[in-house]
Amino acid sequence: MTDSDSGDVFDRVAVDLDRVAGLADAELVHAVRVDGSCGWLATGDQAPGWTGDDRADRVVAARVCAGCPVQRECLEWDLRGMRAHGEPATAGVWGPLAPQDRRRVFVRWLDRRGGGHPAGGR
Repeated sequence: MTDSDSGDVFDRVAVDLDRVAGLADAELVHAVRVDGSCGWLATGDQAPGWTGDDRADRVVAARVCAGCPVQRECLEWDLRGMRAHGEPATAGVWGPLAPQDRRRVFVRWLDRRGGGHPAGGR
């Protein structure tokens, strides 16, 4: 994939997030905690075997996220935290993007949400 192709992907993700832009933070949190695939695994006895290796754990997380019905809500929640704090809200995979990809989406998402600078002056 070329840089311009990947930029288009990140643009499309940011545009897709417009579908959940009107949700309140509490609605996003509720959706992710109640309907998120990762939440169901964490509360059951099917927790994935995390290794501590970032690359291997991202592969496992991608499988968990693949069928998740609240990927948009999850990513939107994380990006709002990024805007407030100047960095991803948490480590790991959210929505189901790794931190470096969330940062790329964040720039486009922030432009769509009226710009401004995230906390920390980025």
